[in-house]
Amino acid sequence: MLTFLGFAMIATFLVLIMLKKMSPIAALVLIPALFCVFAGKGAHLGDYVIDGVGKLAPTAAMLMFAIVYFGVMIDVGLFDPIVKGILRFCKADPMRVVVGTAVLAAIVSLDGDGSTTFMITVSAMYPLYKRLGLSLVVMTGVAATANGVMNTLPWGGPTARAATALKLDAADIFVPMIPALAVGLLSVFVLAYVLGLRERRRVGTLVLPSGADEEPELITVGAGTGTGTAAGDGTAVATAAGAGTAGPAAGSGAPASGGDAVEEEGFQGLDPQRATLRPRLYWFNAGLTVALLTAMIMELLPIPVLFLLGAALALTVNFPHMPDQKARIAAHADNVLNVAGMVFAAAVFTGVLSGTGMVKHMADWLVGAIPEGMGPHMALVTGLLSLPLTYFMSNDGFYFGVLPVLAEAGAAHGVSPLEIARASLVGQALHMSSPLVPAVYVLVGMAEVEFGDHTRFTVKWAALTCLVVLAAGMVFGII
Repeated sequence: MLTFLGFAMIATFLVLIMLKKMSPIAALVLIPALFCVFAGKGAHLGDYVIDGVGKLAPTAAMLMFAIVYFGVMIDVGLFDPIVKGILRFCKADPMRVVVGTAVLAAIVSLDGDGSTTFMITVSAMYPLYKRLGLSLVVMTGVAATANGVMNTLPWGGPTARAATALKLDAADIFVPMIPALAVGLLSVFVLAYVLGLRERRRVGTLVLPSGADEEPELITVGAGTGTGTAAGDGTAVATAAGAGTAGPAAGSGAPASGGDAVEEEGFQGLDPQRATLRPRLYWFNAGLTVALLTAMIMELLPIPVLFLLGAALALTVNFPHMPDQKARIAAHADNVLNVAGMVFAAAVFTGVLSGTGMVKHMADWLVGAIPEGMGPHMALVTGLLSLPLTYFMSNDGFYFGVLPVLAEAGAAHGVSPLEIARASLVGQALHMSSPLVPAVYVLVGMAEVEFGDHTRFTVKWAALTCLVVLAAGMVFGII
């Protein structure tokens, strides 16, 4: 009964948000509350919710202060050179912009924190997508999938959990997986290239003339093809078929006609004259950010504490006057409230799933459904199961609750626990778009994309990336 209710609850949640019948926050709260009553445990709902909130409170605190910190860094101009550099590299070519998104997300993912990755990636790339009229779900999908592959780094979480659960060395799990993960990351870049070509065909290409390195750059418009709407942001983008002509660029508010130039300031999306810029403090802010990320990787302090201290220091140094500090906090209050609210709403969902025992019954049912003849192939089975299981439950639930059972089943048929552990990492590209991952709400919130739109677009590509990693692992003899 609990198995059926668990799957039904998750299916109901996904259907309602993808059809936009309910907002994610409302669905995360009301649906599990209803199913908790169906399970006959409505009297314990309060306990389940408080337990879930307690577990996710540090994550909510980290996201709140991380949003304030990176919001301030955007305000003071820390990322302006990054945006300009990407602009010059991409040359306003949609294909290069999408590939640049994947590369940037993969590089920033080296810090091991998904929320930080998404905040930096969206901060740098969002203005380019809006100004070119590119689909914002392409940005969120590519960023989430690239981060999911990189999330398997030993300090990213899943590898450490697998090592702890099976009492193995994290290096023994991760190092042999590097070739397969490299293939998976390459597949993300190929995916970004293909999606970028599709965006280029849809909106056309803008080309920066060479030699415009200093003063406001001019952008001439290349050939476009037809009309299109940037999925996920609702911004209509029209392009004409002839070379040198274009319709309105998203966010510009004015059409550009044949041969007309568009100033870089509008294209860039970051006002180079905004009052919050602090050019004299640039190297202080850059050093503070590097120090913060270094301390996070070295685990000198808990991540929520680091971002709390970093946000307080950034506000104090850059905006020493109280009214200015209040203005900066108020400017980012919407993002803070949306993301923190989503995390606490997710605590209801995870609390009910765990507290009622639905997660355990679902996992036991899936493991029990494995045919006896698949015993010698438990590594393959583990890899395949990691896709739905890490999507529908937390990494803690999968690695500490399900993985030991799969490892025991594999050991009974002579399959090494190391192979099982490596195979368990396969589903991370899909996991990073799970509704149970708080970081994904940072991604869709900052990108102004509906979670349902992101899910519909991303799941298929992320699942394909997972299967590529699994296939590469088998070809290389790793799994």
